[in-house]
Amino acid sequence: MTQRPTRILHRQIHGGDSLPMAAGGEGIEIIGSDGKRYIDASGGAAVSCLGHGHAAVNAAIRAQLDKLAYAHTSFFTTEIAERLADNLVAHAPPAPAGRELVHVYYVSGGSEAMEASLKMARQYFVETGQPQRRHFIGRRQSYHGNTLGVLAVGGNAMRRQQFAPMLFETQHVSPPYAYRDKHESETLEAYGQRLAQELDDKIRELGPDTVAAFVAETVGGATQGCTTPPPGYFKRIREICDRHGVLLILDEVMCGMGRTGTLHACEQEGIAPDLLSIAKGLGAGYQPIGAVLLTGKIFGGFRDGSGLFQHGHTYLAHPLACAASLAVQETIERDNLLANVRAQGQHLERRLRERFGNHHHVGDIRGRGLFWAIEYVTDRTTKTPFDPAFKLNARVKKEAMARGLACYAMPGSIDGRLGDHNMLAPPFIVTNADVDRIVERLGDAVDAALASLPKG
Repeated sequence: MTQRPTRILHRQIHGGDSLPMAAGGEGIEIIGSDGKRYIDASGGAAVSCLGHGHAAVNAAIRAQLDKLAYAHTSFFTTEIAERLADNLVAHAPPAPAGRELVHVYYVSGGSEAMEASLKMARQYFVETGQPQRRHFIGRRQSYHGNTLGVLAVGGNAMRRQQFAPMLFETQHVSPPYAYRDKHESETLEAYGQRLAQELDDKIRELGPDTVAAFVAETVGGATQGCTTPPPGYFKRIREICDRHGVLLILDEVMCGMGRTGTLHACEQEGIAPDLLSIAKGLGAGYQPIGAVLLTGKIFGGFRDGSGLFQHGHTYLAHPLACAASLAVQETIERDNLLANVRAQGQHLERRLRERFGNHHHVGDIRGRGLFWAIEYVTDRTTKTPFDPAFKLNARVKKEAMARGLACYAMPGSIDGRLGDHNMLAPPFIVTNADVDRIVERLGDAVDAALASLPKG
């Protein structure tokens, strides 16, 4: 524990000076200053995909540091930034000829990547003579970052509320949330088509030539808890966007870079976007980095127009960040870790269903790859959520930490106020035994948290 009053403005002010002090990391564990070990079962916020203290990544950072730590991109490019871009383009999701993602724009994290994506979409239409395209459509209960632009497009009601007067006007449609929103009489496929039709209707309502982009997480992130798209949903979304000349922006900041079992989550949907935002697993937490992959069409709009993208940050394409990220991506490929994500993802799903499938207060178990969430209910039949005043998700997190397990906690799964879930996103290097320990500790934490709730 910290031994003196903290000078940090922590996320939670009350209790910030009692947080465990992280002193080291080894494999899938973070080690406290008191020697206690915590399984990093959510990778922080689905970040630490290689775990901690990875020798190859640390060596790559040291080697780059000995060469060059920083060079501003208005003066120089660097070999390491060019090599990482080549790697990312070479491994971009498959796309039809002329629609490939062929250029990379670097930033320092997920919010910046998504903010840049919005500005790219808007500038592309200005550059190509369609300045009337100003509308952005997002999805309710989505999250794309904390900067004002993406906070506006996102649908996280809790995060948006107090900043609403500062946000530009956006539109929102329903997200995939089959557990609560699919009709009993519907197949998953029919449910997905209904959601896609809602987007088509919204575009037509606004006027197709006024809409710039549709923005979506390929697999829902922490706000709603690992919600997966129905079969065929994104193929229909891609068709709708193409029909109306609307750009498709996919946010894979949390669900991408291998987290769901393929390098890019959209590969499993059989589509590629016009703009793809990545971060978190890109650098695995070894350095802050994010990126936007863009099509040649969008790049051409900039090249043949003003000749620049009117945007920029001081630390974009930071050499140390690029070195770390390239080492991470090369390690994932060399060690065939995507296969382990798929295998251990199946094991994690099986163990979660064994432990919680008949649990009185776990209503839904959902996810893909090494990206899973459990949602809590007071009654499995009615799907009634717990009183948000109980802060059940936070209670589970606290009990898990006491047992040496770090899992992600989020309230407001349903509408920004109601609903609780906890999320797991362990490193790609986990073993069967690791997964068993994670689920065992989580199960004990859930039961302890429920037992701590007020009676009556």
